[in-house]
Amino acid sequence: MSGPVPIDRAVGAAMFAAYRDATPGLPPEDDVVVACFGDSPELADELIAFVVDGPKRATAGLVAGYAADGEPLPRIGSHWVACDGSGQPRAVLRATELRVGPLHSVDEQFAWDEGEYDRTLETWLDGHRRFFRRECERIVIEFSDDLEVCFERFRVVWPPDLAD
Repeated sequence: MSGPVPIDRAVGAAMFAAYRDATPGLPPEDDVVVACFGDSPELADELIAFVVDGPKRATAGLVAGYAADGEPLPRIGSHWVACDGSGQPRAVLRATELRVGPLHSVDEQFAWDEGEYDRTLETWLDGHRRFFRRECERIVIEFSDDLEVCFERFRVVWPPDLAD
């Protein structure tokens, strides 16, 4: 795998502005996150495809990763612009449900809602343990199934042809 994705934040902000202009009554959001899934262009492309072409409506991130990057945890109702592996925005997502708990607390329904690969808990744990181990190396902490994870469900709200 190659390194992190170079995100085009200006184009992502423009996508969010188009969504905001088309959606009256949204509460203000100071700094909408523009980011990608995963930790490489290849993984970002693979995972955004599960969103735009398939059933992915959940994601999970290490709480320690958010802290190390100086980013707040998502909030219910908050938005983020999901990018592909080239850093281009593909969809605006809105958090609908959040839960913080240890990695080992993930259940079969959450694995299914993430919509990746065969959607089983076993496959979810295998892939996320690998990813979280890389994340732990990056932020210099020890991996454990007891690490706190932010489990997030979302819906796609923009562009209109992809919206749930």
